[in-house]
Amino acid sequence: MGQFRAADLLRRKPVGRVIAEGGEHLPEESLDRSIGLFQLTMLGVGATIGTGIFVALTTAVPAAGPAVIVSFVIAGITAALTALCYAELASTIPVSGSSYSYAYATLGEFTAFLVGACLLLEYAVSASAIAVGWGQYLNEMFSDLIGWRMPDAIAKAPGAGGVFNLPAVVLVGACLVLLLRGVKESVTVNAILVVLKLLVLLFFVVIAFSGFHAGNLTPFAPMGVAGIGAAASSIFFSYIGIDAVSTAGDEVKDPRRTLPLGIILSLLIVTGVYILVALAAVGAQPWTAFAGQEAGLAVILRNLTGQAWTSLILCVGAIVSIFSITLVVMYGQTRILYAMSRDGLLPSVFQRVNRKTQSPDLNTWIVAAFIALLAAFVPLDTLVNLTSMGTLIAFAIVSLGVIILRRTQPNLPRGYRVPFYPLVPVASVAFCAYLIVGLPLDTWLLFAAWAAAACVVYFGYSVRKSKLAAG
Repeated sequence: MGQFRAADLLRRKPVGRVIAEGGEHLPEESLDRSIGLFQLTMLGVGATIGTGIFVALTTAVPAAGPAVIVSFVIAGITAALTALCYAELASTIPVSGSSYSYAYATLGEFTAFLVGACLLLEYAVSASAIAVGWGQYLNEMFSDLIGWRMPDAIAKAPGAGGVFNLPAVVLVGACLVLLLRGVKESVTVNAILVVLKLLVLLFFVVIAFSGFHAGNLTPFAPMGVAGIGAAASSIFFSYIGIDAVSTAGDEVKDPRRTLPLGIILSLLIVTGVYILVALAAVGAQPWTAFAGQEAGLAVILRNLTGQAWTSLILCVGAIVSIFSITLVVMYGQTRILYAMSRDGLLPSVFQRVNRKTQSPDLNTWIVAAFIALLAAFVPLDTLVNLTSMGTLIAFAIVSLGVIILRRTQPNLPRGYRVPFYPLVPVASVAFCAYLIVGLPLDTWLLFAAWAAAACVVYFGYSVRKSKLAAG
């Protein structure tokens, strides 16, 4: 841990060492391999389906009009290309840490740290955005049941007309309690919640298509190509589940086979459901009605049927759905911090594991506190765009990592290989870049501030404490 050298920024963690450390099973510091393919797929679906449909349509449809369907297709293509790249790296480096661990093995320590910072931003802000949306549906449920709504002062963030978003904090607290019980209980509960949310969305599609009017699809793209791209950029955060699957690398059974299958299966389910629900929603009401519409899908059902019970079912489904997303996203963030701490880039507090539950308890408490503060005080639209930025950068790095690892270590055992290499990873990077360009200026500025803070931490602490620095 001597004097800093520029070469330290490029030092890479050998793939063999990454895998070996991920496979350690010392009781006081290892995680439990208890997740099978079904649970892993449900983890990906649970971290993905819901946010872009239950919450983000109210911001995406006004930007693109009915052409938001195309926005979901563009986001889905980008996610599909990236998912294939994730699948290869997950089968090659089957450990916790996701794209952070992949970048450490391919692009060097400094880039890996910045990717880790992107992931922390992606997960924390995503969980906060989701928690904010939870309060909207909770309020709608109260309205349907007892004719009462929470006052804006405790139901919205300051920038959205409130003082303190209490429901969002309650949600984060409930997820904290479940995560502290251990990963087995968490993924089992998540799988049950995912099945329930899929049934609720199917219920919505059936009723919404019964009130489908082709006239609601015209004009199809009132904001033109720019609007379609802007909407695709903002909703991309809802594909975070791809990354969440790969954060479970240290806790998956037979990870070389299970990780790539879980990533691809979850993406197929997610993309199909997103496009189907978006089509049903924009066909059921004029696109201009989405702006500022809280608990949008529930309102659509009530307007179509004139019955409060249909809205109530949707609200309950959304509340369950958003709970499962928040649970998985919080889980993913704790595992990123765990991996970075294991490498010495963050303090050791983040890798301390409870021997009884085999869960990183202090890590989970810190994550929950940070997410609760964001959800309580930051408006939804700001959170959504910041999450998209972090997600897209992480995805682009993963795609570059496939190319670099193929060139530098072509003989590594790979449980899965990207088809049509190198076209798929190159196309993935190009699509990610296109969506990044479509994000608003304030998102770029906030992200720049976050990256600057990450650099301060790296050069002030991590570069000296890194285990690679110690040899």
